[in-house]
Amino acid sequence: MDQIADGFKGERAIVVPYSVRNFQSENELTKNLFITHIGYYPNAKYHFRKRSKGAQEHILIYCENGKGFITLENEQFSLTKDQAFIIPAHKAHSYEAEISKPWSIYWLHFKGIANSLYDTVSGKILPLNDSRSSDRLNLFEEIYQNLEMGFNPDNLEYSSICLQHFLASIKYTDQFLKIKTADTEVLDVIPMSIIYMKNNLTNKITLHDIAKHVGYSSSYFGTLFLEKTSFTPMEYYNQLKVQKSCSLLQFSNMKIKEIAYELGYYDPFHFSKSFRLVMEISPREYRLRYKSQV
Repeated sequence: MDQIADGFKGERAIVVPYSVRNFQSENELTKNLFITHIGYYPNAKYHFRKRSKGAQEHILIYCENGKGFITLENEQFSLTKDQAFIIPAHKAHSYEAEISKPWSIYWLHFKGIANSLYDTVSGKILPLNDSRSSDRLNLFEEIYQNLEMGFNPDNLEYSSICLQHFLASIKYTDQFLKIKTADTEVLDVIPMSIIYMKNNLTNKITLHDIAKHVGYSSSYFGTLFLEKTSFTPMEYYNQLKVQKSCSLLQFSNMKIKEIAYELGYYDPFHFSKSFRLVMEISPREYRLRYKSQV
């Protein structure tokens, strides 16, 4: 069978009209990065493309399954599952699916002036850890479905922003994977401890109390919390108390000393000092400034 450029069962593709591309190139939210073509070719047997003068746009190929080959200026690359490749604009290239195990690929053509986002990863194999492949493909689907709904400005702008995220997930793979590769138990500990703090704003709890609640030693929990939030647990707890006091100052008629005792401060002076450290004004000034806006 002859090699073919498209026509695969289950394929999808959108080509953005030139008039729309002109809008994208001038719009403040899309001119940095925008899509001109986008599609998906499943099990693309005999797929082949050759452009001796390159394309007008950069081309991203993301291999979901199978295998294929990309030749860029006489250098050949093999692309397999969970790998991506960006072909720079105006560079001679060709690409094709392997005969025995043809690739399934997500692909898109894009333009824009934000070259720094993708220049450093163009022309090389980009291995993409599969632990968040579904998240990345969901992002691709967001782009596709928005363009499929029409080329109104909101769809175009949203698609361009999603494309930035998509390309960033490739360039900054380590950062993209952190949310999944971090220990789930550790991720749960921080919100658990914050909820415990919020439920005990009217009590006098200590670092030991919080650490015990999440099952960690005080020293280890304190180090972990600081690393994840940039605050010590007690600094964070005090900020939550101040946040609650702001609400009481603005939306209740409680006296300042009553708020201080309600939130477990030793006395109104201690409360005022803690409040000023966070808000940079006194509780009294805060009430005067904001209570009239209720």
